[in-house]
Amino acid sequence: MGFARTCSVALVGVEGVLVEVQADLEPGVAAFTLVGLPDKSLTESRDRVRAAVVNSGAEWPQKKLTVGLSPASVPKSGSGFDLAVAAAVLGATERVDPRVLADIVMIGELGLDGRVRPVRGILPAVLAAADAGYEQVVVPESAAAEASLVPGVSVLGVRSLRQLIAVLADEPVPEEPPDQQGRPDPLLAGLRMPGTGAATGMYGGAAAQHDTGHDLADVVGQTGARTALEVAAAGGHHLFLSGPPGAGKTMLAERLPAVLPRLDRAASLEVTAVHSVAGLLPPGKPLIDTAPYCAPHHSATMQALVGGGPGAARPGAVSLAHRGVLFLDETPEFSGRVLDALRQPLEAGHIVIARSAGMVRYPARFLMVLAANPCPCGRFSRRDQLCECSPAAVRRYQARLSGPLLDRVDLRVEVDRVTRAELAGRGGPGDSTATVADRVRAARERAAARLAGTPWRANSEIPGRELRGTWHPAPGALDEAERCLERGVLTARGLDRVLRVAWTVADLVGHDRPDATDVGLALQLRTGVPRGVPMAVGARA
Repeated sequence: MGFARTCSVALVGVEGVLVEVQADLEPGVAAFTLVGLPDKSLTESRDRVRAAVVNSGAEWPQKKLTVGLSPASVPKSGSGFDLAVAAAVLGATERVDPRVLADIVMIGELGLDGRVRPVRGILPAVLAAADAGYEQVVVPESAAAEASLVPGVSVLGVRSLRQLIAVLADEPVPEEPPDQQGRPDPLLAGLRMPGTGAATGMYGGAAAQHDTGHDLADVVGQTGARTALEVAAAGGHHLFLSGPPGAGKTMLAERLPAVLPRLDRAASLEVTAVHSVAGLLPPGKPLIDTAPYCAPHHSATMQALVGGGPGAARPGAVSLAHRGVLFLDETPEFSGRVLDALRQPLEAGHIVIARSAGMVRYPARFLMVLAANPCPCGRFSRRDQLCECSPAAVRRYQARLSGPLLDRVDLRVEVDRVTRAELAGRGGPGDSTATVADRVRAARERAAARLAGTPWRANSEIPGRELRGTWHPAPGALDEAERCLERGVLTARGLDRVLRVAWTVADLVGHDRPDATDVGLALQLRTGVPRGVPMAVGARA
């Protein structure tokens, strides 16, 4: 009787569970049994592993073979267990030393010819292995850079099962021919989840890659909207842009990721883990260190926006936008149920997807930007009478955005129609992306110094109780905001959000704490009612 064991990782969302892969050989009729709650794709690994072992020059055992995946109570899916199963079988046949396999975690899919193919979720799987105390990991060669992001783990990237056998048996490692240059890598085919990618607007990566050649200075006019965009970036506040078509709402939202500061190491690993599970890591860039940008179409389903789907729950747009920007253009055209599903992740910073097989938790702390026309025809305005919609039609259109959702939005700005003088450039260009990004970075540094020793990173994350009890504005600064609360213009949550925005404005202009002018600008950005406060933050800095 032969026995061997090694380890692999089962992913539940972006969290990994260590799985011990055991292989047992007994005398009897040749058979291959796989147990341990595998799904269909994992059950089919029996044929893949057999063909890969034989085509790699090893002998397949003609005995009763049982492979167990422990713990058996955890559902296991995907093809990433192939490499561990093959290694355990080879250890049971003593082709390699079983003692060598016990302390190694193996992740990868096998082709019928023995090639090792990459799988989704390499980074969270290696993170789980490191947390469990394992120091050696074997992954596909193309995913070795991603796995190497985890400190304290020795990563071995292999191109084929033959190479792995040679390494484990201390034999000369055979050379594998490289893939043909100039053609798409066949090993990466199918790695991306269906229904995701650039075609749906759900993708991540460097903001510079998404916004090449574009600058915030390209936006004509829109002083108030540009100020709101800067405040949103500096404090992580949600933003609602309302205005006619062609006014620049989409241009502003597309330039927001480049204004946000680069992600720190912890945030980069969080974002990379989500995109790795979704199979959306940019080629040649295993670590995402800039804010992702996701802009799903208004026909997106609930599963596309918040996650889910058949089988294993997949991350949705709210998770792909983690630590970045989620832009919902034509927001009233989205389903009401889909929009209301955003309330929980907006407050909690994560999304929990419940299924019959269990619950999956994905991170979802994003900066939401909503854009909408003021009416069905898009020409409704308080300044002119160009709109042809009836008052009832305007009310119905604006009522598609529920009050509870809008109450969670800190900044609401009307984007006016661009005038001929502004198009002619008579007012001069606005600040560039680099200039605004410098001010945002300085404001974030002030907030980080103030929040040192707390679990929060930005003003928008501070609970209202802590904000009111620990950090106090200047005396009398909140008088106008409290009067708005008494008149019903603001809710209690709205007052807290005004205070958060006021702290962000103070950080942008260099004040130690918000004064009446900072709170007045925050109120103006929150309610949309002019209060005689200058909207140009850069001029006050």
